[in-house]
Amino acid sequence: MKIAIYGYGNLGRGVEFAVKQNPDTELFGIFTRRPPENVKPAFAETKVFPAADITNYKNDIDVLIICGGSATDLPEMTPALAADFNVIDSFDTHADIPKHFVAVDEAAKKGDKVAVISVGWDPGMFSLNRLYANAILPEGKDYTFWGKGVSQGHSDAIRRIEGVLDARQYTIPVQSALDSVRAGENPDLTTREKHTRLCYVVASEEADKARIEREIKTMPKYFSDYDTTVNFISQEELDRDHKGIPHGGFVIRTGKTGKDNGSNHVIEYSLKLDSNPEFTASVLVAFARAAYRMSARGDSGCKTVFDIAPVDLSAKTREQVIAEML
Repeated sequence: MKIAIYGYGNLGRGVEFAVKQNPDTELFGIFTRRPPENVKPAFAETKVFPAADITNYKNDIDVLIICGGSATDLPEMTPALAADFNVIDSFDTHADIPKHFVAVDEAAKKGDKVAVISVGWDPGMFSLNRLYANAILPEGKDYTFWGKGVSQGHSDAIRRIEGVLDARQYTIPVQSALDSVRAGENPDLTTREKHTRLCYVVASEEADKARIEREIKTMPKYFSDYDTTVNFISQEELDRDHKGIPHGGFVIRTGKTGKDNGSNHVIEYSLKLDSNPEFTASVLVAFARAAYRMSARGDSGCKTVFDIAPVDLSAKTREQVIAEML
């Protein structure tokens, strides 16, 4: 299965690593909007091509993994590319997923291709666990906590603000809220009561820092619903103290069963990630395998993690999966 990377940042580099770990995948190359000679892949043998030339390779690529940001890149890139390639993206603006789905579905069906959107750990693996828990415990409540960790999408959104040179954004669960949920107290929590957001921003010398802080704190869908702290620091400080990209979180559902709902249950799925982009990239490659198999069976259109059979994610055969994991 020949995989290509479209866009080469932290996530694209993670895909480059992940392909090396999967024996049934091969990296065709990286497609970049930057001058190819300015892109330095992790492995010397990785080829780099101009993004403008990608349609010349329609017959050479089995799945294209689009590694752009959700704020402005993916809403345009994924529909544009889905007509010519089987594609995977990690679009993570939850409120806009239905709209993104419609646009990508139209393009993929027109090109008779399979497109899988919003792949990663949330949306993605957390989404699956929410669905499983809801199906198992119909009488219950859902809770999702993220962090503490660096959000790539939110950090990217900050970097798009005029005057911002670099940024890291940490999502931090409110510990008292998490403890209450785990204790089975079933609290009613607002968005603001579940998480805080902590931003470290490198601004240009001439930038209006007050404006930048205001734009961050009022940004809809990203920061406006949270208590957000903005700290301005130097590039040296950011590189020294915030070079890692850890993340993680918890999906919890509390529920009741039995006569008079007398039995209490808590389902919890958690992740603790040293590298958010490397883990996300590993999920993307697994779902690329599924897209490739679905396309080979004649399927087409936009899919989400809910539409993928678990056996299609594995490099093992169906018989191996049943024998070893069931």
